[in-house]
Amino acid sequence: MTGLRPLTADDATAVRRVYSGAAVAFLGRAGMGGQEAVEYVARAREWATADPVVQYVLGVEVDGDLVGVVKLGRRSGGHGRVSYVLREDRWRRGHATSAVRLLVSFAFGAGGFTSLGARHHPDNGASGRVLEKAGFTRVGWCGGRVEYRLAAPERGVSPGGRTPAASPACPARP
Repeated sequence: MTGLRPLTADDATAVRRVYSGAAVAFLGRAGMGGQEAVEYVARAREWATADPVVQYVLGVEVDGDLVGVVKLGRRSGGHGRVSYVLREDRWRRGHATSAVRLLVSFAFGAGGFTSLGARHHPDNGASGRVLEKAGFTRVGWCGGRVEYRLAAPERGVSPGGRTPAASPACPARP
């Protein structure tokens, strides 16, 4: 079963494994080194104690194994930015979709967000499928990436019941 949890100081080695190999191919960065992983986890733990939390960074855990990281960044106007990365050996098992669905539930519940956005590299179609399965709608392009949005459900309206608008900074392409 897939779950989300705060990162602990003991997670640096697992986070380094997540941010390596093919998992970083579409992130525009090299694999994470050991010291960088230690610093990353320390920053994530620090951000978790801020009030308000501006950036949630949570581990994706499957049967006690940290297999990925999901992030939820707070933007103005109640908007949040979602991102995620999963260790390559755990792809195509539904873990990313489950993790993003859990993050969406948190965002629109306890997190108090009113809308979410996410982007993926155009050559990473699997990431787009994850977002669509989690309820996001493709709205266009932004910065060379495919842009998705999801509005918080209104009472009595299913999560997919409203079509979100494109980002004002990145209008939808016709």
